[in-house]
Amino acid sequence: MGVKILLVKLSSLGDVVHALPVVQDIHAALPGAQVDWVVEKSLAPLLALHPGVHCVIACQIRRWRKAPLAATTRQEWRAFRAQLQQDAYDAVIDLQGLAKSALVARLARLATAGRRFALANQTEGSSYEAPTRWVADVALRMPPHIHAVQRSRELAAQALGYALQSAPDFGLNRPVTQAGRAQAAPETIATNARPRAVALVHGTSRADKEWPLAHWVALGLRLQTAGWQVALPHGSASELLTSQAIAQGLNQGGKSGEPVLVWPLLALDALTKALAQCAGVIGVDSGVSHIAVALDLPHVQIYNFDTAWRTGPQPPEKQSGVARQVSVFAQPTPSVDAVWQAWLGCQQRNGAVMAAAGSAA
Repeated sequence: MGVKILLVKLSSLGDVVHALPVVQDIHAALPGAQVDWVVEKSLAPLLALHPGVHCVIACQIRRWRKAPLAATTRQEWRAFRAQLQQDAYDAVIDLQGLAKSALVARLARLATAGRRFALANQTEGSSYEAPTRWVADVALRMPPHIHAVQRSRELAAQALGYALQSAPDFGLNRPVTQAGRAQAAPETIATNARPRAVALVHGTSRADKEWPLAHWVALGLRLQTAGWQVALPHGSASELLTSQAIAQGLNQGGKSGEPVLVWPLLALDALTKALAQCAGVIGVDSGVSHIAVALDLPHVQIYNFDTAWRTGPQPPEKQSGVARQVSVFAQPTPSVDAVWQAWLGCQQRNGAVMAAAGSAA
């Protein structure tokens, strides 16, 4: 029987995506391991797409904290705790470093020789709260200047005693094959995307990360002129209005070719599958853009702040020339031309990768 490991990374979407390579790392180092994951319920559909995650344990701590004494909160909390304690774990790894994740780690049941692991320190640009190390049996120090993906990978590797052997593998570009796995309800994805569709991810959780509407329209016109189809996902009513405004600007631009696609509101698993069908993604710093990285799509990520070193696409090791996934930073915001040139560079690199794959086949 393999070891049982519980990962605790509750939110947000981008942070959960950044932690995904830990699952593949564990399976590579410890064949037969059972990897379970505690996450906010809204993000559980993403983890359900990962074939290496045995059980997704969903919580709603964000909602429960708003009404801690409500009858529904107490009932849901008891059900969550019962599910959390069904298995005894050989290792519980708090990848988040917050009081709420420390609480979840503390509630998890350990095997006889099991231990809890957590971060011992804050890393640059990340949130951190002291209870995470008070609860842990072992608190591990990370370099203060470290990429978010690498931080999770290093923490798990040190906790479980293995060395990292390869580049990050997010595991999302594989079909779900585990027998008996609970599946998300089937959805019809009315995106009608063509093979040359490029998704423009304009939505983000912070207004200061946004890119100007006029820039999106200008970029979309360049894409259409070059023969690409523009696809516009959204995750809220306000983002839908932005998608519609971009589409209107492109239609008024008078470019012929494939119609602009304003996608319907999609559940997270359906959105991930829809993105996987696209030729690439251009987006601001957001969870959806990070999914594009996890899917290994040609991708340009737009930054108004110099934080891409911590959360943006990581350049492949020992890579020469332009990258398939890049970040573009400028203040107050990158220009349309800078983003366009980065996209062309991604396509150049993507063509080289595809040619190499064809030769190998």
